[in-house]
Parts: sequence; C-alpha cells; structure tokens
Amino acid sequence: MKHFLVKSVVARALIAGGGRNFNRQLLTAATTSPELKLRHVGAIHNSGYWPRMSTLAPSSGEKDQKEENGNAVVSSYWGITRQKIKREDGTEWPWNCFMPWETYRADVSIDVTKHHVPKSFSDKAAFKLVKFLRALSDLYFKERYGCHAMMLETIAAVPGMVGGMLLHLKSLRKFQHSGGWIKALLEEAENERMHLMTMVELVNPKWHERLLVITAQGVFFNAFFVFYLISPKMAHRFVGYLEEEAVISYTQHLEAIESGKVENVPAPAIAIDYWRLPKDATLKDVITVIRADEAHHRDVNHFASVSDIQHQGKELREAPAPVGYH
Repeated sequence: MKHFLVKSVVARALIAGGGRNFNRQLLTAATTSPELKLRHVGAIHNSGYWPRMSTLAPSSGEKDQKEENGNAVVSSYWGITRQKIKREDGTEWPWNCFMPWETYRADVSIDVTKHHVPKSFSDKAAFKLVKFLRALSDLYFKERYGCHAMMLETIAAVPGMVGGMLLHLKSLRKFQHSGGWIKALLEEAENERMHLMTMVELVNPKWHERLLVITAQGVFFNAFFVFYLISPKMAHRFVGYLEEEAVISYTQHLEAIESGKVENVPAPAIAIDYWRLPKDATLKDVITVIRADEAHHRDVNHFASVSDIQHQGKELREAPAPVGYH
C-alpha cells in the first residue's frame, strides 16, 4: 500500500509538471502517511538540516498562529517553528535578538588605561580626527552621559559591519579565506549594537537626537566605507582610537555614578541576560562590562591595523582572528 502511495504521488507530480509541484505533493504525502512521515523526519536529521526544528505540519505556506494567552504571534513557515528555549532556572528565554549560547561574562580585568602612541603620519591623522569628533560630541552632549553613550554606540557599531562586509566581498573575489576576520568584525558590530539596545532601555532619546543619529549614520557609514577601501590600515587605527575615547567616556560615566550625579538604577533585563550579570545588578555593573567590551575592541582594531601585522611579514587574513573576543 505504501509503495502504491509513493508511485501515485510521483505520477501526479510528473503529469502536473514542475519540480515545485512534485516537492509539494511529496511533502503532503509524507505528512499524511505515518511511516513516510517518520522517514522524512529521519532524512532531515541525517542530512544535518534544522536538527532542532524538523516538525512538519500538514498545511502549506506561511501561517501565523496565536499562542494560547493571545498576547504574541508565533510565525511559522512550512511548519518550522523555533524551539522553546529555557533559562537555567527553568523560565522561558524571552529574547529573539540573541540566544543563551551567545551570552558571556565580560573580562573586566582588562587594562582600560592603554593607549597606542601615534607614530606614523596616518596614525597621527587618525588620532587627531578622533579627537576632533570627540570635542564635537562633548560640546553637544556635555554631561548627559546616557545620551552620549547612546549616540556613541550608533556610530561604534558601523565600522565592524563595514569592515566585515568588505572583507567578505574580498574573500569572494579572490577565492581566499579571511582568517576568521569577517566573523570577528561582525561580532564586534553585533556587540556594539547590543550596547545600544541596552542604553535605549535606560535613555529616551528626544526627536532632535534621533534626527542626529539618522544624519550621523548616513554620513559616517558612507565615509567609513570609502575610508576602508582606501586604507584598511588607517581605518582600523581610527577605530582603535575611537574605542579608546569610548573607554574614557564610560570611565567618566562610572565616576558620575559613583559621585551621585547619575542615579545607580537597576540594570535592564536585557543586560542581565546578555552579560550574565546577577539579578540585583545595577547601572554601574552595566557600564563596567560595556567599558570592558570597548577596551577589547580597542585592542582588536589596533592589532588589525595592518602596520602591526606587516612587521611579521603577514597579511591580515594570515593572522589568527580574535573570534569571540569581547
């Protein structure tokens, strides 16, 4: 009987014409026949595709199913839905923007006072450019530390994305491995974005600050794109100095919290989960781990500045990338 079912499905698909119709009817057969359904699911497991999400539904196309509580909508495509993930304490994982295995504990023991002394002309130019931008931001934000940090993160998340994208395209053009640098730079961009997602839980930007973010992002993205194409060495050095200023800004933020100028409010839930902070963590703890992240980005970009690697007679792709190094 099962062989007859398969043959009839294949025959109907061939008569209808088109591989898409054949796949659709074969999927329908797999969902209506218990034995074929088991074989189909087993094939997905053995092929290595979606091992956690191989449940098939008899419907076709995209469905929106409301949960029992009626508060959220769960989107599914061909019956594939995200598996429910639990925290260590058994509660449901609330975030879609990052998963538990992407969380970490920041290395707060890193030296936050390091500074790369500019020696070459390009280093000095990058350093002075960063200092000029720092003066402008200080003039605008003054002691509004939360708004300053928010604006800083909208800019700091751009270089990693641009650098990773351009290295990705270079890898495709030259048929070369990137040495892990694509992933390292994209990780940096994502980490900076998570800093921003944390800060917006603490700060409510005004309309003119949102307008400034849109303008600055449009200008900075395109400028840094051209900058990286012309001189990746100088671009990474620029980002290294930018991260040095970020460390200084967060140090001043911490001093303001310790002096009482800024209220030491409870840490946002997203920060507690992302950095694995204790449940009673405060704003001071959040700023401390963000500053540690910025110090790591500082070191990565100073290292990635081609001059440091060329001293060893290597290209950037030949130097091991600090993947997972926050």
